[in-house]
Amino acid sequence: MHINGATALVTGANRGIGKSFVDELLKGGARKVYATARDVETIDIRDSRVIPLRLDLLDEVSIKEAAVVASDVDLLINNAGITTGADLLTSPMGEIRADLETHLFGTLRVIRAFAPVIEAQGTGAIVNVLSVLSWVATTEGSGSYSVAKAAEWNMTNGVRVELTGRNILVQGVHLAGADTDMMAGVDGPKIDPANVAKGSLAGVEAGAIEVLVDEPSRFVKASLSGDPARLYG
Repeated sequence: MHINGATALVTGANRGIGKSFVDELLKGGARKVYATARDVETIDIRDSRVIPLRLDLLDEVSIKEAAVVASDVDLLINNAGITTGADLLTSPMGEIRADLETHLFGTLRVIRAFAPVIEAQGTGAIVNVLSVLSWVATTEGSGSYSVAKAAEWNMTNGVRVELTGRNILVQGVHLAGADTDMMAGVDGPKIDPANVAKGSLAGVEAGAIEVLVDEPSRFVKASLSGDPARLYG
């Protein structure tokens, strides 16, 4: 599909990667962009094509209501997420469930609501912003997030299979770290969030089902077929 003329919906559009997606969609000629967040007052509106819309991944009613309002969407960008910083062995189980509820079940709720909307347009795409942590566990404080992103990654694959024949591209986007508020307390290299959006949208136009936007993601993906000691040794 083409970004020019598309009608997109971006979750978590009030900052970071989500805001960059909105900006890049507008630059690419999108006809309309539904910018969603739990609090619409936090959404920066600088273009008449941007329509603020409340959507909370944990509130199924808000998701269904958004799907009614945004009934012309042909490009869905699932970017919204959280990070609890929970460890698997010591943190409260509720925090681990929160990561899974948000990244796995919340994202799936949005897809279930909007897949029929996109299909009704005749063609379209669904983009899930994932992580290098979909494939590897790293530092303390990322165990729960990594499990949730691994689940979201394979959910992305499963949705792709179930949508076979419906003319909907399902893309997974992987990155190690972007220079966003969520990553502010994390050390290490971080890419410009605009590069995440640019890489993903270029992949949408090229029909790419997976986009790796930085070197750490490419390294880890290439290492998965080898000895795990390369990643954990």
